[in-house]
Amino acid sequence: MKAVLGFLFVFLFGFVGENAMAQISDINSAINKAGRERMLSQRMAKAYFQIGQGVEVERSKKVLDASVTAFDRQLVELKNYAPTPEIKATYVSLEKAWLDYKDYLIGKASSPENGRKVLALSEDVLALAQQGTVQLEKQSASTAGHLVNLSGRQRMLSQRMAKFYQATAWGVADANGAANLDKARKEFNEALKELAAAPSNTAQIKDGLELVKQQWFFFENALNQKVGGDKRPQVAVATTSERILEEMEIVVGLYEKASK
Repeated sequence: MKAVLGFLFVFLFGFVGENAMAQISDINSAINKAGRERMLSQRMAKAYFQIGQGVEVERSKKVLDASVTAFDRQLVELKNYAPTPEIKATYVSLEKAWLDYKDYLIGKASSPENGRKVLALSEDVLALAQQGTVQLEKQSASTAGHLVNLSGRQRMLSQRMAKFYQATAWGVADANGAANLDKARKEFNEALKELAAAPSNTAQIKDGLELVKQQWFFFENALNQKVGGDKRPQVAVATTSERILEEMEIVVGLYEKASK
């Protein structure tokens, strides 16, 4: 099962066609996709910063291109699905913020000056994506919806930590970069404990969370590396952040499936 789900992750985020992902079928599916938009907002900035530094350039370009495509597609789905005028308004606002962000990500040369703008815009897009996810969870009003949201947020935090690490390494982080990375790290740890304690966890979910813990060990080690004369620390963060994201994506899918 893990191998199959791992392949699905690679398929979904490794350059797929417009119809590769199923349309939103229910509220927990919507929460999952809304949460994935949060994650992609951070993953795209991470990839942009890696390209700017010459870190895993070809792979980072593929990550960026696939993430832009996925964000575009899911935003349309979420706008169409929005069950209330308030949620619809959130996604209309997100669309406007996304157009500005996207212009910098794929329409402008990778430079430190543009990198600082990408960092700021990634925060704007994240705030609106978070707002939409929380609104959808409230609409769900269920423990299942909360677990899909909470586990989905772990995906975002993994990419957020990598984003701030790469921004700092490239010299484009703002004054709050280190504090934001540390905050995301603490939140990830706390949420991991909450998820592990969830009474509704199936055996598959428990196994999935155990694999996330294993990848978290490697990712934390990478984050602890100081940037030096070569780019090995940045490469380590680039690769381990993708591995933990893959494992976390599987867990979110299991929570969504368990809710049906």
